[in-house]
Amino acid sequence: MMKIKAYASFDDYVAGQSPKNQAIIRALRRFVRRVEPGLREAVKWGNGCWIGKDGPVAYVYSAAEYVQFGFFMGASLTDPKGLIEGKGRYVRHIKVRDRSAIDQGAFAPLLGQAAGSRQGRRTSPPRRTRG
Repeated sequence: MMKIKAYASFDDYVAGQSPKNQAIIRALRRFVRRVEPGLREAVKWGNGCWIGKDGPVAYVYSAAEYVQFGFFMGASLTDPKGLIEGKGRYVRHIKVRDRSAIDQGAFAPLLGQAAGSRQGRRTSPPRRTRG
């Protein structure tokens, strides 16, 4: 069983990645801070994450050839540009191979939906109540 590397902070997570991926992650970090300033940074499951008031929203995962900019509830997001990849029941991601590939016009609505902001509020089914 592979052990997940522990990082004390988001900064430590970034420092532990390749120089190319550090540049991508820093650019994503600036983007997230600008678009959803209410999200807090953390390290969860060995990856850099952004946490909202209702739990984890987005993450970065550093692979050899790219950085995944992922969404914990990505399967429920509306993605008109078809950027999101993955087949998981919930989690989906965008592969970012260069910081210039951060399409702010397309990424911002996705992040907004994931965070539940006014910028891109996702609609979810009403909760069932007993009664």
